Amino acid sequence: MLMAAPPDRQTRNQSQKNANEGQGPEKYFADQFDDEEVLYVFHKHPIVMRKGLILGMLGPLLGILPAAFKPELGFGFFFGGLAAGCLLGLLLFAPSWISWHFSVFIMTDKRFIQITQKGLFHRSVADLGLPQIQSVNYEVSGLEETLLGFGTIKMQTYVGDLTIHKVHHPAKIQKRLLNILRQEGITTNQVVTQQPNRAHEDTQEITQET
Repeated sequence: MLMAAPPDRQTRNQSQKNANEGQGPEKYFADQFDDEEVLYVFHKHPIVMRKGLILGMLGPLLGILPAAFKPELGFGFFFGGLAAGCLLGLLLFAPSWISWHFSVFIMTDKRFIQITQKGLFHRSVADLGLPQIQSVNYEVSGLEETLLGFGTIKMQTYVGDLTIHKVHHPAKIQKRLLNILRQEGITTNQVVTQQPNRAHEDTQEITQET
């Protein structure tokens, strides 16, 4: 599935103009409804591609190994092996890049859509109506997530919780999602968990005993 870039303000104005003229907003993904407008698109952090990157880096290394062990093969064999190794590395890295690039999260004026691409031949789509979203929270845990700027987005909905791991700039994305929900007239519920005040409880117990 080919995914266009998220709409900027000028493009959104053009889409609104087309809608007013009866043409409908411009489509940015295959499953978009005729009367649906894309408001925000985001990906996971590129850290999800690290396994593919490590495998890809092994390709050039494998390509120069024969010339490294047998220098008499000459520079021609060395550069030929390096070129073949780079090509092998790209092939090993490609599935990870495809999975990252085509796995997107889309917020429209009607629903939140999660498109998950795994390799070349597997794609799953899940969508959730905006009125079903109760709250949007985020979590950054550990040194790696703090230094690299990624974390977890947690959505509480009427049909269950939706957890998105390894999201780039989770605080920024959470704020953007909440703003969109408010613009669409949807109020989210923020759940605050408080620890009981033990000193206050002890005071009440002493008063009751007195």
